[in-house]
Amino acid sequence: MMRVHASASVSAHHSKMATVDYDAAAGPEMELSDEEMEREAEGYKEQGNAFYIKKEYSEAFNYYTKAIDVCPKNASYYGNRAATLMMLSRYREALEDSQQAVRLDDTFVRGHLREGKCHLSLGNAMAASRCFQKVLELEPDNSQAQQELKNAESILEYERMAEIGFDKRDFRMVVFCMDRALESASACHRFKVLKAECLALLGRYPEAQSVASDILRMDATNGDALYVRGLCLYYEDCIDKAVQFFIQALRMAPDHEKARLACRNAKALKAKKEEGNRAFKEGNFEEAYDLYSEALTIDPNNIKTNAKLYCNRATVGSKLKKLEQAIEDCTKAIKLDESYIKAYLRRAQCYMDTEQYEEAVRDYEKVYQTEKTKEHKHLLKTAQLELKKSKRKDYYKVLGVDKSATEDEIKKAYRKRALMHHPDRHSGASAEVQKEEEKKFKEVGEAFTVLSDPKKKSRYDSGHDLEDDDMNMDFDANNIFKAFFGGPGGFSFEGRSCRLAHLKVFSV
Repeated sequence: MMRVHASASVSAHHSKMATVDYDAAAGPEMELSDEEMEREAEGYKEQGNAFYIKKEYSEAFNYYTKAIDVCPKNASYYGNRAATLMMLSRYREALEDSQQAVRLDDTFVRGHLREGKCHLSLGNAMAASRCFQKVLELEPDNSQAQQELKNAESILEYERMAEIGFDKRDFRMVVFCMDRALESASACHRFKVLKAECLALLGRYPEAQSVASDILRMDATNGDALYVRGLCLYYEDCIDKAVQFFIQALRMAPDHEKARLACRNAKALKAKKEEGNRAFKEGNFEEAYDLYSEALTIDPNNIKTNAKLYCNRATVGSKLKKLEQAIEDCTKAIKLDESYIKAYLRRAQCYMDTEQYEEAVRDYEKVYQTEKTKEHKHLLKTAQLELKKSKRKDYYKVLGVDKSATEDEIKKAYRKRALMHHPDRHSGASAEVQKEEEKKFKEVGEAFTVLSDPKKKSRYDSGHDLEDDDMNMDFDANNIFKAFFGGPGGFSFEGRSCRLAHLKVFSV
């Protein structure tokens, strides 16, 4: 028995060669008539419809293909297979079938609708609009075409807004527009790539990577998606891996200007940063400072690497005693990357060095909340202690000596300050000045009382409150002065008198 099916399907991706079946005993059978072939094709179509209704789209596709193989000139078969391919999200193949359907029958309304829907899903809003307008020429009241035409117009508007947003670097606006456009153009790789690129520029790297990876699973040669993958790695400071993706993107799309520029920036940034690191390790701090500054001008968009560069420059700045600049650089680093612990630690140390203890405590608290290590706890406690100490009288400052001053230096400082502020030296001044000098004279005596006593000094240096420690803090500035300089007599704040024997000390 022999049966010959009609000529192969026009659709290249599913066409089959005509088949001939033989029955060895009976010999070849005559071809089927057109009517019989149409009946056979209709049977396949009906089976396809049954599977389509049950949402078994792969089986439906197979039977619609058999129908096409038998009757390749039937527009509705292509239309049905296009609908099935659309349900399988195979929009490019569906587009081919729907275009073939309307070539066979230009009045096939559902064929034009499906072609328009495929164009729309693929992001070709202009082509989609033409299809829907064709439907409205055939059926002016077709509500589906009217709605889809509005969807196409919306996509064109979102594209326009996204272009303006990108030029203005309003990447959130671009992401918003692409999300709205993708509601109708779900298979448009162009929209997805633009969204992914803007997510990367916003620092939302995992989301950007996810979108790009989805595209590459469907199309491993997509240069735009490869570029976005590289961009995410580049912005996460994985520069070597990023360069590999940029090179791969350029292999797929040699004219990809963004990939070329990103590749060049990545290489330049890595080289300049390494130069700065090398200069720092060699102790060439001025050179390192300049190199980090140059690196910061290469790519303002690279948030993570620039945060590290600012922190590196702050480290160099602290070595050069540019503490305020170092604090400013750390602040810039933290603004770029709020989770950058190293920048908080560096800034806190600079605050400690400049005696801005409240700010230091705030930074160390942030660090300790994030990473509860023994080291961070110790740093926080040290800063809290210095803050507490800073709120007391600074006896070292009162005497004008450094905290590492020796016993002799403390005595010399007391002698100088006590004579400077002794009330008798200011007896001719105004009452206001006299009162201020008396206060300073008392403070000098108080400072000397503490710093000249090893036990009190130790407690004071360790941050303890001496009055709370039940240590004897009663003193009289006049008695301290008399005891220090020796001899009879003394000074009385009430009487404003001093023995003549002591007057000579004020000429010293």
